[in-house]
Amino acid sequence: MHREFYLVKRKIFKIIIAVAICLLVGALSSIATQSSVNDWYLTLNKPSFNPPNWIFAPVWTILYVMMGVAAGIVWGKGFHHIWVKTGLYHFGFQLLLNAMWSLVFFGLKEPFYALLIIIALAILIVLTIKWFNVVSKKAAWLLVPYLLWVIFATALNFKIWELN
Repeated sequence: MHREFYLVKRKIFKIIIAVAICLLVGALSSIATQSSVNDWYLTLNKPSFNPPNWIFAPVWTILYVMMGVAAGIVWGKGFHHIWVKTGLYHFGFQLLLNAMWSLVFFGLKEPFYALLIIIALAILIVLTIKWFNVVSKKAAWLLVPYLLWVIFATALNFKIWELN
């Protein structure tokens, strides 16, 4: 009984750490976003399906929490397992690309290069889902809304590049 409680506590701790990491990446990315969202971004021509600016922060916060929970579930299965390592390596790389997109799109104001990054990001998310699915179907499903949002963001990024 004591060992079971200890294992559950460790899994919860790993989920909390993973969520914190994802939220930290999101917070750092928002610094680049804030630097130009109220000036440069406002001047861009945007497609009709561009959502209002206020929607992005709550959506991304929810997605970062879901991503962290997914990564924490996988990590909780034991980092010694090859599929856990593979899934978490993919997760780490996609998280890095996620942050890079904000820096390139908003910080450097380069929609074309950001488009290349977000396409790579979407591919890495698909691969991450594939590897997470081997370890935990629940973790894989937690990443599906993120993938859908990134696909939408890719279309938005493409149209902004095309219109400007």
